[in-house]
Amino acid sequence: MSYLDMFTPSRRTLLRTPLAAAGAGFLAACTSSGPESGSGPEHPGGGERFVPAGPRGYVNPSDPEVLAAERRRGAGRERVLRFTAAETELDIGGRSVRTWAYNEEVPGPLVRVTAGDVLDLTLANRLPETTTLHSHGVRLRCDMDGVPDLTQRAIHPDTDFRYRFTVAHPGTYLLHSHVGMQPDRALYAPLVVEDPREPLSYDKEWVLVLDDWLDGVEGSTPENVLEQLKPGGAMDMGGMAMGPGHPTKGHPKPSKKPTGPNRVLHKSHSRMLNGEGGSVAYPHYLINGRLPDAPSVFRCRPGERVRLRIINAGSETAFRVALGDHKMTVTHTDGYPVRHKETDALLVGMAERYDVLITARDGMFPLVALPEGKKGRALAVLHTGKTRKSPPAGEVRPREIDGNTVPARRLLPHESVALDDRKPDREVRIRITGTMAKFDWGFDHRTYTPQQRHPVRAGERVRLTLINATDMWHPMHLHGHTFAVTGLDSAGARKDTALVLPHRKLVLDFDADNPGLWMLHCHNQYHSESGMMTVLGYKK
Repeated sequence: MSYLDMFTPSRRTLLRTPLAAAGAGFLAACTSSGPESGSGPEHPGGGERFVPAGPRGYVNPSDPEVLAAERRRGAGRERVLRFTAAETELDIGGRSVRTWAYNEEVPGPLVRVTAGDVLDLTLANRLPETTTLHSHGVRLRCDMDGVPDLTQRAIHPDTDFRYRFTVAHPGTYLLHSHVGMQPDRALYAPLVVEDPREPLSYDKEWVLVLDDWLDGVEGSTPENVLEQLKPGGAMDMGGMAMGPGHPTKGHPKPSKKPTGPNRVLHKSHSRMLNGEGGSVAYPHYLINGRLPDAPSVFRCRPGERVRLRIINAGSETAFRVALGDHKMTVTHTDGYPVRHKETDALLVGMAERYDVLITARDGMFPLVALPEGKKGRALAVLHTGKTRKSPPAGEVRPREIDGNTVPARRLLPHESVALDDRKPDREVRIRITGTMAKFDWGFDHRTYTPQQRHPVRAGERVRLTLINATDMWHPMHLHGHTFAVTGLDSAGARKDTALVLPHRKLVLDFDADNPGLWMLHCHNQYHSESGMMTVLGYKK
């Protein structure tokens, strides 16, 4: 059964099946399960509470303020499952690659829960190095956020960690490793949180996970490509782990002379991104783990309304996405509803998500994701079942890809999620710094340490101004919160990840309503691993 076959049931069937996944080793249950040995209900990860190094006077990940916020979210039905992170060989559509994955799949198993459920996910680490799991975009308890040396200790090889938290808000989210360059392998999986009072009307659902791929291709690894991007090509970063370093117990350092072909991208340009498309020339681009020559096919009937949940799981690529001969109506971005907006295409940065509705026409149609400023494409196919046409070729370019594209900054929030009109209590200004020549990415000319803190207080409306002083674009992500992309006159769409174009600034408003220590970072994996991360910390 192909990955897309999971999405053929009707919406009614989907709502009756709140948790779905494929692959050996996946466990789902609706029954209650007691805490593991050595962990109480307040600390499900097991063992003693983790207190990170850093200045005093801040709310730590498992402090009473965090536990109180979790209790206020309530606790509904339990959804129990298990991921195993391990080295494996995957078929990505006629090509075999050696990589690391969850449950031997790419993408990892689809996790489907309902808002208000308790997600109880045990991650079994069978990798040769430490790892963690981050629930990207989910407003969850801080000690379940998955940032090594900030919210938990990294999970060592041959050990398990239990993530357990209430998933309060519906939407489309992404699970991924938060250690080093691991997300540029297959350590990611889609997370769909159903709305028990779903206001949208549709017949089918199609989950589309986009990715840029190089691991295992002609000897390339993400770590060695990162080395190629640095001056001299071999500066040892000490195993920095998208956060702090874990050079011990199997955390591999790249070879001094990077293996594989040179993947450095030169002289790329994207009009939409106002500059270079990126720094890495990926050999392949995937949709749902498949190459364009062997695309996934989604089947439905002509006239059916289909909800597309589009997730960019790539590490260094923004995708322009369009469905041939179809208009798309944008309904959500990053899990939160917007006022419906029709468009031909979407620009989706790393870790951004968009939900759209389409009405399926009669025929066979290409869903194309073009890597902005780079060569190549990713492809999937919509098939209504009546046409006798041949499937679209891998190099197909629908006219919609060059049509109207609605940027996130022009989307307006649905009134149910719009921030109220309130002046900020605190303003935080951060400069995005670094150059492609030196690959010295950071904030305010500093690289990350887990001891950093930008203070906020619970109950404040915080205005975060990000000033991009670089020649590159950056998808900026704030953990544990959603923000409003603020314009001159009003607050915009609610998001957790937003693009900051070169030499521009982005103003974001959010309510400090989730105590703890929360990472702010660029979701370009090669930038974050070079130091473009910092921490917003709640004061006691």
